[in-house]
Amino acid sequence: MIMGFDPLYFLFALPGLALALLASMFVRSRFAHYSRIPSARGLTGAEAAQVMLSRAGVREVSIEMTNGFLSDHYDPMSRTLRLSPDVYRSTSLAAIGVACHEAGHALQHATGYALLGLRSALVPATNIGSTLSYIVIAIGFLLQRPQFILLGALLFSLVVLFAVVTLPVEWDASARAKVSMVQAGVVTVAEAGDAAKVLNAAFMTYVAAAVSALLTLLYYLLRAGVFRRDD
Repeated sequence: MIMGFDPLYFLFALPGLALALLASMFVRSRFAHYSRIPSARGLTGAEAAQVMLSRAGVREVSIEMTNGFLSDHYDPMSRTLRLSPDVYRSTSLAAIGVACHEAGHALQHATGYALLGLRSALVPATNIGSTLSYIVIAIGFLLQRPQFILLGALLFSLVVLFAVVTLPVEWDASARAKVSMVQAGVVTVAEAGDAAKVLNAAFMTYVAAAVSALLTLLYYLLRAGVFRRDD
């Protein structure tokens, strides 16, 4: 049976896809709403991140603008914080929340946060596992060889591991941002709650990704016969 036409596959895939869609809509809605609310101090996202880093004594991180909507990320290899135009230039609470979250990753790096290092180390293996898993699994379905499907599932488990490790990394970065942006005077105590709402919404996208990856892995394992009972 070809995987794309297996009704059982959609039974496993649809919940994850639905959750991912809802999470994406939620974060976009939250970002759009708080993008219309300027911060009292009037710092841009880039300036807010710089203030937060400087207060923590982290001075070797550069901040630059990158293309794309909500393409913000921290690159530990080059120690560069890259912010999308809507975050880099804006003085809104949404922009400040996102920028400070990414600065939170830089703080993790500076303090040797172990899970950030683990996630970075998993990237090459995850990329390889993600690509090879689909090839091996497709061969398994075409040849009707459960052992190939199981091998592909084991490769895909790297994707699941990466998604699971990402959850505490992202949560911790947001937790650092929520505290540090107030302590650094980037936002007032009254504003902090609204800035944090954007971060909470963004975290749900990572939860959705982890759930989707886990359900997909369970499907592959089921089709490989792992859960079959031998009487």
